[in-house]
Amino acid sequence: MSVRRIVPNIHAPSPETLAKSAEFYGLLGLEEVMNLGWITTFASPAEPLAQLSVFTHDETAPVVADVSIEVDDVDAVYEAVRASGAEIVHPLQNEPWGVRRFFTRDPNGQVLNILSHA
Repeated sequence: MSVRRIVPNIHAPSPETLAKSAEFYGLLGLEEVMNLGWITTFASPAEPLAQLSVFTHDETAPVVADVSIEVDDVDAVYEAVRASGAEIVHPLQNEPWGVRRFFTRDPNGQVLNILSHA
């Protein structure tokens, strides 16, 4: 198992704040690389894996995760996390936007979105 990227997630309190985020993060040189209406991801054109996402809510999960971690084999990570006894916040599932993911809670109480792209 290996990690491909780690993306911090910022909760936007409203759709208006989500729209304002594009302008603000543009000032830092980040460009919008994904927008599903409820999540927008920004990335550096020079370093595409330098990213952050802003969410108003999560379309299928009960909470917005604090961090997203893309791994090469989400099924193997899920089994390892489940076997450890860590809390599973959102079950392993395929999402309509092309990822397979689950949420878990780390020992500090942070919710992690662990995913692989299909």
